[in-house]
Amino acid sequence: MKLSLSPTSPFVRKVLVAAHESGLADRIESLDMSSADATTGLNKVNPLGKVPAMILDDGTTLMDSPLLCEYLDSLHNGRKLFPASGAARWTSLRLQAIGDGVMDAAVARVSEGRRPEGERSPGAVVKQTGKIALSLDLLEQEAASLDGEPTIGPITVACALGYLDFRAPDEGWRKGRPKLAAWYERFAARPSMAATAPPA
Repeated sequence: MKLSLSPTSPFVRKVLVAAHESGLADRIESLDMSSADATTGLNKVNPLGKVPAMILDDGTTLMDSPLLCEYLDSLHNGRKLFPASGAARWTSLRLQAIGDGVMDAAVARVSEGRRPEGERSPGAVVKQTGKIALSLDLLEQEAASLDGEPTIGPITVACALGYLDFRAPDEGWRKGRPKLAAWYERFAARPSMAATAPPA
């Protein structure tokens, strides 16, 4: 399997954490798309021009982190990251959706900051920042649901929080959210998180 990636993408990190947690990391070959030359070939892998995307051994291409993580979860016989049914499944998928939403908002905010100065929208940045804050407030209230053996939900939330630390270290997302901060510190110490940390 070949994974098109950018080392700083939180969505890529999510897939890599899932691969490590599932014991599949050594089966994945990385295709770094962070350089200008590589990025021009990304559309051949994913017509949406986004990472992550995965080229399977039979040549089929999968894209989007929820799909890639669920595919990886189908390849092993260990503890599943996607609970099969019941409340555990819906709790995990709901947490995944919240984490993905935080990552979407954080990436959009970074992208807005990279636009030419005259084309930037301060209002757009405020809007995305508000989405992030409200989502983290919700996660603070529901921090107990993140505990236990990791599933795709907590993995996604952890990658979102890690991305905030990476891109907005001075924003102080931990302030007023002690339960979420304490959970993240424990989760961030997992080998899968250490192995996938973005470059300094």
